[in-house]
Amino acid sequence: MRLSLQVQYAICGVFDLAYNGAGQRVPVQEISARQGIPVRYLEQIFQRLRRAELIDSKRGPGGGYALVGEPARITLRSVIEAVEGPLAEVLVASGSEPPGEYAFRPGFLWPELVSRLSACLDELSVADLCRHASEARVERAEREGPMYFI
Repeated sequence: MRLSLQVQYAICGVFDLAYNGAGQRVPVQEISARQGIPVRYLEQIFQRLRRAELIDSKRGPGGGYALVGEPARITLRSVIEAVEGPLAEVLVASGSEPPGEYAFRPGFLWPELVSRLSACLDELSVADLCRHASEARVERAEREGPMYFI
């Protein structure tokens, strides 16, 4: 199985919000620069994540993107499905074949693979990714505090 570039970028974007955002809104330009994803492309992906209610956005000063809820409640499956659609449809469509025409192929296998892969992706949350990143000593971005002018 190969994850599409959009799915890879979505996972990187959500991870960045959780790992570097510290609960604050993050401008898409910062995420784009850190993750090496073109801004326009990342904005398109974030629109899908916003429609799936995994992230939200605010425009203007102090604006940007933030996770909706805790990273522990956002699974990799939910991120993938926000971008690609239901996992069962994506995986089965890529392995479907007309019944009877290929009688010796293991068509029974696809639903089992979907089930097992779905369960695995349901068990892995964005918080788990952050924990693994911290254990691997992945550098965190330093956030500047707000500037106040008098």
